[in-house]
Amino acid sequence: MTASCVVVSYPADLSAWGRDQLDTPWFRAYLRRRLEDAVAGATVDVFLDVGCCGDTLDVPLRVERIEGDGPVDEDATIEYAEREACGL
Repeated sequence: MTASCVVVSYPADLSAWGRDQLDTPWFRAYLRRRLEDAVAGATVDVFLDVGCCGDTLDVPLRVERIEGDGPVDEDATIEYAEREACGL
Protein backbone atom coordinates (compact mmCIF):
# COMPACT_ATOMS: atom_id res chain seq x y z
CA MET A 1 0.00 0.00 0.00
CA THR A 2 1.18 3.55 -0.69
CA ALA A 3 0.25 7.10 0.28
CA SER A 4 -2.48 8.57 -1.88
CA CYS A 5 -1.92 12.25 -1.11
CA VAL A 6 0.70 14.42 0.57
CA VAL A 7 -0.06 17.97 1.67
CA VAL A 8 3.07 20.12 1.74
CA SER A 9 3.21 23.73 2.92
CA TYR A 10 5.45 26.49 1.62
CA PRO A 11 6.24 29.81 3.33
CA ALA A 12 3.95 32.77 2.57
CA ASP A 13 6.93 34.85 1.43
CA LEU A 14 7.74 32.48 -1.45
CA SER A 15 7.48 34.52 -4.64
CA ALA A 16 4.91 33.90 -7.35
CA TRP A 17 7.76 32.60 -9.53
CA GLY A 18 8.74 30.12 -6.80
CA ARG A 19 5.14 28.95 -6.43
CA ASP A 20 4.99 28.40 -10.19
CA GLN A 21 8.14 26.25 -9.97
CA LEU A 22 6.51 24.03 -7.34
CA ASP A 23 3.80 23.13 -9.86
CA THR A 24 6.08 22.04 -12.69
CA PRO A 25 5.92 18.33 -13.57
CA TRP A 26 9.68 17.89 -13.06
CA PHE A 27 9.60 19.46 -9.58
CA ARG A 28 6.62 17.32 -8.54
CA ALA A 29 8.50 14.19 -9.71
CA TYR A 30 11.58 15.31 -7.74
CA LEU A 31 9.48 16.06 -4.66
CA ARG A 32 7.82 12.63 -4.74
CA ARG A 33 11.28 11.05 -4.58
CA ARG A 34 12.31 13.37 -1.72
CA LEU A 35 9.11 12.55 0.19
CA GLU A 36 9.27 8.78 -0.32
CA ASP A 37 9.71 8.08 3.41
CA ALA A 38 8.35 11.38 4.75
CA VAL A 39 6.37 11.74 7.95
CA ALA A 40 3.90 14.44 8.90
CA GLY A 41 5.62 17.40 10.53
CA ALA A 42 8.96 16.84 8.79
CA THR A 43 10.65 19.72 6.97
CA VAL A 44 12.30 19.05 3.64
CA ASP A 45 14.71 21.66 2.29
CA VAL A 46 14.52 21.85 -1.49
CA PHE A 47 16.10 24.15 -4.01
CA LEU A 48 14.53 25.90 -6.93
CA ASP A 49 16.78 26.76 -9.84
CA VAL A 50 16.45 30.44 -10.63
CA GLY A 51 17.55 30.01 -14.25
CA CYS A 52 20.35 31.69 -16.13
CA CYS A 53 21.57 33.60 -13.06
CA GLY A 54 23.24 30.41 -11.83
CA ASP A 55 21.84 30.74 -8.33
CA THR A 56 19.37 28.68 -6.34
CA LEU A 57 16.55 29.49 -3.98
CA ASP A 58 16.45 27.20 -0.95
CA VAL A 59 12.89 26.62 0.27
CA PRO A 60 11.82 24.77 3.43
CA LEU A 61 8.73 22.69 2.67
CA ARG A 62 6.86 21.10 5.56
CA VAL A 63 4.85 17.89 5.32
CA GLU A 64 1.49 18.83 6.81
CA ARG A 65 -0.44 15.63 6.19
CA ILE A 66 -0.09 12.26 4.50
CA GLU A 67 -3.18 10.37 3.44
CA GLY A 68 -2.91 6.61 3.18
CA ASP A 69 -0.29 4.21 4.45
CA GLY A 70 3.10 3.43 3.03
CA PRO A 71 5.63 5.30 0.95
CA VAL A 72 4.97 8.16 -1.44
CA ASP A 73 5.28 6.98 -5.03
CA GLU A 74 4.68 8.42 -8.51
CA ASP A 75 0.91 7.95 -8.17
CA ALA A 76 0.58 10.07 -5.03
CA THR A 77 -1.09 13.44 -5.37
CA ILE A 78 0.83 16.43 -4.02
CA GLU A 79 -1.19 19.34 -2.69
CA TYR A 80 0.23 22.64 -1.49
CA ALA A 81 -0.81 24.92 1.35
CA GLU A 82 0.57 28.26 2.45
CA ARG A 83 1.98 28.75 5.96
CA GLU A 84 3.57 31.65 7.83
CA ALA A 85 6.48 33.53 6.25
CA CYS A 86 10.02 32.51 7.20
CA GLY A 87 12.17 35.31 5.79
CA LEU A 88 13.08 33.90 2.39
